[in-house]
Amino acid sequence: MPALPSAPAEPHRQDAKPRRRVGRPAAAVLDQDGITAAALQLIGKSGYEGFTMAALARTLNVAPSALYNHVASKRDVLVLVQDHLTSLVDVSAFDAEPWDRAVRSWAWSYRDVFSKHTPLITVIAVLPVADAPKTLAMYEAVSAGFSRAGFPQGRIVSAIVALESFIFGSAYDVTAPADIFDSGSMAESTPNFTAAVAHQDLEGYAQPADVAFNLGLEAMIAAFGALRA
Repeated sequence: MPALPSAPAEPHRQDAKPRRRVGRPAAAVLDQDGITAAALQLIGKSGYEGFTMAALARTLNVAPSALYNHVASKRDVLVLVQDHLTSLVDVSAFDAEPWDRAVRSWAWSYRDVFSKHTPLITVIAVLPVADAPKTLAMYEAVSAGFSRAGFPQGRIVSAIVALESFIFGSAYDVTAPADIFDSGSMAESTPNFTAAVAHQDLEGYAQPADVAFNLGLEAMIAAFGALRA
């Protein structure tokens, strides 16, 4: 019997994509950096109230069981987020600058980082630091700077907490609406406050929140500086 003619070869396509291999991927789909980024995305979109492990798994497009292979609880995720954000705070001035300049640099950096993540402040402000190495590294740098400057050891933690309380509150102020102090129809009955708002001096800063932060920070630095040996 004569051989049947073979089918013509399919022309090679330059843009043909290789077929996806069947089976387990060569590398893990999830890691701590990816979980942290997804958590920040979710909280930025839905607020802390919308942050659940189930919602985080959906954001990552994985099953909750896969997520729990990497983190044991919601608290573990928050510690990752805390450590990531704290690592963005600049503490380098404590190694090279005088104490007052170092505190100033650290505080402005701290406020700027958390002004972009205000939904997390109420959680992170009371989150223990035992499992957060980058957060502990920040506190170590700051406390070492205070100690070298002759600050009483028994007052260092209290000073840091006082500064943080001011910094976190100021981070909220950055996101406040421009007309937050508009007296509106009550202007006539609040003449002193209304006049103070109208004549507020920006002192070269871009927004009133910066003026208030600078004023408060300088007052705290001056008061704390008086405690140095």
